[in-house]
Amino acid sequence: MYLINNPDRSQWAELLKRPTLNTENLFDTVRGIINRVRAEGDVAVLALEEQFDKVKLTSLAVSAEEWQEAESLLTDELKAAIRLAKQNIETFHAAQRFEGKKVETQPGVTCWQKAVAIEKVGLYIPGGTAPLFSTVLMLAIPAKIAGCREIVLCTPPGRNGKVHPAVLFAAQVAGVDKVFKAGGVQAIASMAYGTESIPKVYKIFGPGNQYVTAAIDMPAGPSEVEVLADETANPTFVAADLLSQAEHGVDSQAVLITTSAALQQAVKAEVERQLALLPRKEIASKSLENSKLIVVNSMDEAIEMTNAYAPEHLIIETADYMEVAAKVVNAGSVFLGSLTPESAAGSIFMGRHTPEALGDYFAGPNHTLPTNGYAKAYSGVSLDSFIRKITFQEILPEGLRRIGPAIEVMAANEQLDAHKNAVTERLKTL
Repeated sequence: MYLINNPDRSQWAELLKRPTLNTENLFDTVRGIINRVRAEGDVAVLALEEQFDKVKLTSLAVSAEEWQEAESLLTDELKAAIRLAKQNIETFHAAQRFEGKKVETQPGVTCWQKAVAIEKVGLYIPGGTAPLFSTVLMLAIPAKIAGCREIVLCTPPGRNGKVHPAVLFAAQVAGVDKVFKAGGVQAIASMAYGTESIPKVYKIFGPGNQYVTAAIDMPAGPSEVEVLADETANPTFVAADLLSQAEHGVDSQAVLITTSAALQQAVKAEVERQLALLPRKEIASKSLENSKLIVVNSMDEAIEMTNAYAPEHLIIETADYMEVAAKVVNAGSVFLGSLTPESAAGSIFMGRHTPEALGDYFAGPNHTLPTNGYAKAYSGVSLDSFIRKITFQEILPEGLRRIGPAIEVMAANEQLDAHKNAVTERLKTL
């Protein structure tokens, strides 16, 4: 980890760069895979699975027997935990249901919106070194609540040619309709264009590596966390949160921004101690090469740097974390309090009892969040992600009499005579 003290503002842009590659450099490769899948369908996907995931498949679809087998392979403890997480995620997202209100903008002119589910959605669950069954819940549950008619999931199989049983069980619990063994760009292309086996969908969700990020419109790429802390923070907790992010993958990033030089040193020592005990320490160690412990002069400066960084996950561990949180405008998800780990929620985490792990699994908010600074312009996945809003307008005779002449004036001044005429002809009948 890099230790940085009181950097000049002119250094911030360089200092806050992510370790990810520029996806522009990946587009040629991505485009080639997409075009191949689009042209060859299942044949291309099967060949690409053998090439990239090192598994020779005879079929892409998960069979009924594999669905049944998955549940029997899991412990009752894990199945109960998945069901409880489902309950929390469901409760939080169900509260987001949209209720459109009719608005009378003028007497006789009424407008309103109706929420309509996206009929067919695709979910992508990355493979790699960890089975991300929690992401299945985070994506499929709001899709189900929204009323999506068809929910398709793609995920790379293991070397045994099977999908991890926890991923399949979570898919079953959450209401996924079909699961296919396909990873990477070929999975995204399959869902975007359809193949003989994999249905075409209207929108695709999910995190992934840089190649997947280049192929999908949701910038949920390599994961990242920032801890924003003052001298009251617990260095053991801070180190644990940084490492919980670092173990995601070698291209993850963990950042501490603090006003306390003493905390910086204590966190560094604690990171080294905890790292040695981790089963995934090799992955975490490589991630830490991209990570930074930064000391700044004031909390105002720390908040400004945080908003410039726009972290995917933000843990706020300060004495006045509610006041600090009110000034945060760019973040995917915020965790408040020292007892709130990121692995329990997926947002801003505040206070020493709020680990980032809270957001990853259990609290209820979605953990599929914008990375790489995209939190400045994107939101995380929510119920709204799976719906469309259709607007309706009703104009009665009274309303047309009131606003028709103004429409005629505006249309005439834009030199759109047919627009004007569409109103004029109606006014003649009133």
